[in-house]
Amino acid sequence: MMRARRSFPGVLPRLAGACLSVTLCGMAGAQAITPVFAVADHPVVEDHYPARQVMFAGDVTGLPDLVYAQPAGFRPLTLDVYLPPRSQKPPKGGFPLILHIHGGGWSAGHSRHSGALSDFPAVLASLAARGYVVASLNYRLSGEAPFPAAEKDVKTALRWLRARAADYRMDPARAGVWGGSAGGHLAALAAVSCKDAALDPVGALRPGAIDGEGRPLPANPLAPLANVSDCVQAAVTWYGVFDFETIDVQAGRPPAGPGGNAQTAFLGCTGTDCAAAIRAASPIRYVDPSDPPMLLIAGMADRTVPYQQTVQFEGALKAAHVPVETILIPAVDHSFIGKTPAATRDATLKALNATFAFFDKMLRNNEK
Repeated sequence: MMRARRSFPGVLPRLAGACLSVTLCGMAGAQAITPVFAVADHPVVEDHYPARQVMFAGDVTGLPDLVYAQPAGFRPLTLDVYLPPRSQKPPKGGFPLILHIHGGGWSAGHSRHSGALSDFPAVLASLAARGYVVASLNYRLSGEAPFPAAEKDVKTALRWLRARAADYRMDPARAGVWGGSAGGHLAALAAVSCKDAALDPVGALRPGAIDGEGRPLPANPLAPLANVSDCVQAAVTWYGVFDFETIDVQAGRPPAGPGGNAQTAFLGCTGTDCAAAIRAASPIRYVDPSDPPMLLIAGMADRTVPYQQTVQFEGALKAAHVPVETILIPAVDHSFIGKTPAATRDATLKALNATFAFFDKMLRNNEK
C-alpha cells in the first residue's frame, strides 16, 4: 500500500537555515586559514607564469613564449629562444644571435613555421646547436596594427634580447636577422634602417599610456632599452618584398582596388594615400654603404613576390657597395614550392644550407 506524503509547510526552509547557521558557526569557531601571497604596492601586469624549458636534439634548450613587449592596447608579444648546449663553451664575447621573422603576408603566421619545412622548431634548434642563440618572434599583424608596428616589434625584440645577453651567453655585438616573404621584408628593413628615428620603438612611445584595464603604464615602458642597439651585422631574406612601388608591375597585376590587398592592409592605406607609407616601408629606400652583408634567395617562378624584387634590391645594394650574395632558384614558386615534392625539398634545403653557411661566414668567421 502506498503511503500518502505529508507536507510540513515551512519546515524545510527552517532546516536549511539551521544547517547554514551551524556551518557558519562551526567555521567561526575554527582557526581561519589565510594563504600567504606576495602583494605589491601597485598593479602588476607582468607575466609571472613559471618559465618552461623544452629539450631538443643536440642538448639544445628551448625557452618558449617569452614576453618581450606589452604594447598598450595589444596582446603581449612573445618569442621563442633556442640556446646552445650548456656543455658548449662560448667564444670570446659570447654566442652570436640570429633572430628569425616569420612570413604570412603580414596578416597571419607565427614564430614556429617557415615555408614547406615540416618541423621548423627543429630547424632552429639545429642552428642553435651550431653555436648560436636563436630567437623567433611573433609580431603585431596587419589586422592588429598597420606599418610600422611590425617593424618596431622586430627592433624591440632585438633590443630586448641584447639586454639579456649575459643570461643567454650571447655576444650583443654580433646579430643577424632572417625571414621569408613578409618576414623577409621585415628582416631587410631591420638591416637597412639601423638607428632610424621614425622606426624607433622607444621614441614612438607616448607618455601617460594606459593598459587594457585603464591602469596607467610607465611613461616609457621601453625606456631601459633606449640605449640598446637595433643594428644587425648580417641579414638573410627568402623571397622578400623590397619595393612596394614596383611589386605590382613586376608581378603583372593591377594596383589594389578599393578593397585593398595584403600590402595595403599592412601599409594601412589605399590608393594615392599610400605614397608616403610605400616609401617608408620599402627597404630599398634606406640602402646606404653602412648596411650589413646580405644573402638574398628567391624562386624564379614566384607568382606571389616576383623574383625581380630580389634582383632590384641586389642592384641597389651593389650600387651602395654593400656586400651581397644572391641565389635565384629556377622553376620554384613562393615558399620554394616546386613542381614535385622532390623539387620543393631540394630548393628548400639548398636555401637552408646556404643560409647556415652565410651566417657562419659573417658572424663566426673570426671566433676565438
